[in-house]
Amino acid sequence: MNHWMFRCNEVTRRVSQSLDEEPPFFQRVLIRMHLLMCKFCSRQKKQMLFIRDLLRIHSIPRKDPAPPAILSQEARERIKHSLVS
Repeated sequence: MNHWMFRCNEVTRRVSQSLDEEPPFFQRVLIRMHLLMCKFCSRQKKQMLFIRDLLRIHSIPRKDPAPPAILSQEARERIKHSLVS
């Protein structure tokens, strides 16, 4: 393999980094060339993208249900009394 080509471990690391920030043009070209030739790294990239997308979907803030009601001491005693009877 040529010294200017990235190896699999380097491509995996750079693909992971590229999910956060875009690499320089030349590195993007080398990564794409490697991904075209290597089905394992290509599959790894697809898996990373899939996991990222899943995390984005499931991290969407949701409206919380109403906060739990706090029972007064009197209400607690009534419930306790009705359960014991």
